[in-house]
Amino acid sequence: MADYILLIQMDIPAELEDDFNHYYNTQHVPNLLQVDGVHSCTRYRLEASSNEGMARYAAIYEVDAPNIHETEKWRQQADIECEWMTRIRPNTYNRTFTSFRKVG
Repeated sequence: MADYILLIQMDIPAELEDDFNHYYNTQHVPNLLQVDGVHSCTRYRLEASSNEGMARYAAIYEVDAPNIHETEKWRQQADIECEWMTRIRPNTYNRTFTSFRKVG
């Protein structure tokens, strides 16, 4: 298991949700798993929260470094031209990137 997780949260307009999930799973995640130090990704959809502003979608990446999403390798893989990049990502909003270090 990696020493860190990177939690990425975001929202997408309802009319794009099906395409968002399809392209996230079939393009975006496979691309990011090519980055050295990225071990896995598990995705979730919000069911309940005490935070009204919480984004509906979350992806948890097991990673070797807390700032891996700021590296050139990550950017290269995240920016590969495909439907995710051209059609979906420009419509995402309320995006946050949060790193956690494993304790214990």
